Amino acid sequence: MIGMVLAAGASRRLRPDTDALPKALLPVAGETTILDIALRNLSAVGLRDVVVVVGHAASVIGDRAGDMQRRHGVTLHLVHNERALDWNNAYSLWLAREYFARGVLLVNGDTVHPVSVEKALLAAAGASGQAGPGVILAVDDVKQLADEEMKVVLDSRGLLARITKQMDPAQAYGEYIGATLIGAAAAVPLASALEATWRRDPGLYYEDGYQELADRGGEIAVAPIGAVEWVEVDNHDDLRRAREIAVRC
Repeated sequence: MIGMVLAAGASRRLRPDTDALPKALLPVAGETTILDIALRNLSAVGLRDVVVVVGHAASVIGDRAGDMQRRHGVTLHLVHNERALDWNNAYSLWLAREYFARGVLLVNGDTVHPVSVEKALLAAAGASGQAGPGVILAVDDVKQLADEEMKVVLDSRGLLARITKQMDPAQAYGEYIGATLIGAAAAVPLASALEATWRRDPGLYYEDGYQELADRGGEIAVAPIGAVEWVEVDNHDDLRRAREIAVRC
């Protein structure tokens, strides 16, 4: 299994901080960046090969790759999204599809969370066995939800039925936090669902690809993360919160 980080977006809501930097390289604890925390977590659970999908300010990640590899004991493989300024992350994840067959622990490059999230996903995969779902989503089932969260609804089997922001929060099981375990068996069907998604609308998210996969009959499970401090960094308020959390990660 390998690690994967999506770090291609332009992050316009964080300007001017992201004028020359990808969001993943914003510092959150001294010189430690969001990407450093992601790589540290992946390394801590034994994943030493990490794919990073880059786009906006990709050269900065490329310039720092050697230092990050040494500090975190990982080998980085950069996948370039040349359409990152115009297309959304369903396309970014699809570009890395050749790696899915190795099994992937995917984290968003704008999320600060402790390594317990990665451990929860790996534990859920181990508990499911070989016949378990090919995709497992890390879900916060404790947080009180509002309109902006990526909400998850489960079916009677406890598998994903819906994943969307556009729903009544009271109907949701919890919030998807931007971390997924992709089993090797899901490689081909997930790549196909992602391709159908971005071809339908290149502005769609990879979570829309998960919905496409579920609609096709693919089994997507969830791993509750419990009462964990985490934040998705979309704006400057989120960045301030990330800096509070990062010192405790």
